[in-house]
Amino acid sequence: MLDVSKTDERYKVLFEPVKIGPVIAPNRFYAVPHATGHSPLMRNGSHAMRATKAEGGWGTVCMQLAEIDPTSDICDLPIETFWDEGDVREHRVLTDRLREIGALSAIEIAHTGIRGRGMGTGMPVWGPSNLPCLKPQVPVQSKAMDKADIKALRQSFRAAVRRAKQAGYDIVYIYAAHDASILWHFLSPAYNHRSDEYGGSFENRLRLMREVLEETVEEAAGEMAVAVRLAVHEVGGRGKITHDGEGRDVVEALADLPDLWDVNIATWPHDSGTARFDNEGWQEEFTSFVKRVTSKPVVGVGRFTSPDTMVSQIKRGVLDLIGGARPSIADPYLPNKIREGRVEDIRECIGCNICVSSDAFSIPLNCTQNPTISQEWKRGWHPENVPHAKVKKNGLVVGSGPAGLECALVLARAGHHVTVAEKAGELGGRSLSESRLFGLGSWARVSDYRLYQLRQMSNVDLFANSDLNAESVAEMGADHTFIATGSHWLNNGLGSTHFEAIKGFEENALSVDEIIKGAKPEGPIVIYDDEHYYMGNVIAAHFAQLRHDVTLVTPQPYIAGWMGYTLEQPRVNKQMLELSVKVVPNAVASHHDGSALHLSDANTGALLAPVAGTLVPVGLRAPNLELWQALDGLENKTLIGDAVAPGIIQSAVFSGHKAARTFLNRGVEPAMKRERGVLY
Repeated sequence: MLDVSKTDERYKVLFEPVKIGPVIAPNRFYAVPHATGHSPLMRNGSHAMRATKAEGGWGTVCMQLAEIDPTSDICDLPIETFWDEGDVREHRVLTDRLREIGALSAIEIAHTGIRGRGMGTGMPVWGPSNLPCLKPQVPVQSKAMDKADIKALRQSFRAAVRRAKQAGYDIVYIYAAHDASILWHFLSPAYNHRSDEYGGSFENRLRLMREVLEETVEEAAGEMAVAVRLAVHEVGGRGKITHDGEGRDVVEALADLPDLWDVNIATWPHDSGTARFDNEGWQEEFTSFVKRVTSKPVVGVGRFTSPDTMVSQIKRGVLDLIGGARPSIADPYLPNKIREGRVEDIRECIGCNICVSSDAFSIPLNCTQNPTISQEWKRGWHPENVPHAKVKKNGLVVGSGPAGLECALVLARAGHHVTVAEKAGELGGRSLSESRLFGLGSWARVSDYRLYQLRQMSNVDLFANSDLNAESVAEMGADHTFIATGSHWLNNGLGSTHFEAIKGFEENALSVDEIIKGAKPEGPIVIYDDEHYYMGNVIAAHFAQLRHDVTLVTPQPYIAGWMGYTLEQPRVNKQMLELSVKVVPNAVASHHDGSALHLSDANTGALLAPVAGTLVPVGLRAPNLELWQALDGLENKTLIGDAVAPGIIQSAVFSGHKAARTFLNRGVEPAMKRERGVLY
């Protein structure tokens, strides 16, 4: 039994065990399957990440999507393979480890259907019909599966279930979600154009999923629980799978056949919506019907970080288990903190989807809030514990942005005395200031969490309105000084495609920093976005909702290009339309004449109509290096965060963390272990 003696009475329901078929989850915290960026060749990192979640109190910990055989070939993404006995041996290491810690393990076996590419194995992509694969830029079409293919697929699922049993998993998943499963593709009338017994009517389109589920239950034989992961609603989808239509029909038809329902919505950008567009628990509208239809336990997600929200989900009969992907990344110890009465110590997910973007680049997860994710094995970093200093030293951190606060927190937890000096009148830096822009309120969690922790420590001094120069830094006599002075936005037109200043910009433009500080220009606003992340379109939305006439210009073919990796780009486009922001793509700025921005077509060079209004360039930032350069003669100093190289907030947090860990390691950067393949 878990010790809940320190648990708030309101939250004890979260630590009740839940029976899932033949197994019992020790509590209601359920780390759902999610992409990790760890390929099958990176088992050590993958296992260490999941073991850390189990140690942090997640009662059930799931493996990411695991392809059942080579005909499912989503080759450009680092997901699991579960093809043969070699995979079984490697997965067994994980399940044994989780069992030793006291958590259940689950694996999501899947065939990705027309999400596949077939380019890695050379096998044709399988689908219910002859269709393009679901990545428009890839010139691959699926083969319409014949009866022999369907039979082979069912046999592959059976074999994968047997391997899951051999590998020691407690729960095996049948996957039909995120528009990324062949079972979903057969179910959806948008993809299933067949006229045989596997197409046409709802019953026929459901047939393959029913067969696979029944055969999975048969193979599990009461030794493993069987879960179904189903998208019960497709937001604005091309198909007809909705929570009040065929999504509900599926659950009703299969209600008590599996041991667990894991329900969400399609597609992935909506299931994993960012805080900018979706509030905590927003999927309830679409998933709440499931518990009324089945007697089996239900797990769902909603970027849950508040224990009050979690309890509400349980007591109102919405969910039995609280699913977490991003919250378990941001804080692997979230359950233990609730159990131990330390709710205020939860490192809440900010909903930025930097973790999601890692998957697109086939790299292990990164997280804005948790710089230790993916570093558990690689660098030996723990999300809660740092080595205790044998000799106490005095550290000075100049700047209280994301890098400075993270650095200070790690040093203080090690036992050093830390002084944080901030030039501005408030502590928090860019995460706090940017949080005041439209849609970015959750950004404040980066500074809020760290400032709260630092303010509880007797070995920390925090000073705002403290503009230090080289002389005052020297006078403080710190054993080591960390310079986290950040960066500033340029307003001269330098950007991702402009490597030289643009004539007339500097004299006629408001900088992003002035906007963040509250500048209130009158009349039309013209934003020239050559950064291609969130700032340009956030400023556009900010002024549009204040009823300004806003034009968003970019030299790229579309706005917010990088936000395709965070799953936000289509929703940004929609928001711009809803707010009546005029978007001008493929437009290169030549100059600003004091009254209007002059443009030409990026493809043809043809002149475009000038755009009048207050100009706000969003391009490059420059490091604030004045203090660093003035300290040229000072030894024992380290430059961190945006002052090194301006980047995203996650990069700044990681920089601050790594710098502190390096200091704790006597100035030597901690060794980074590498995964290595096996030579045959």
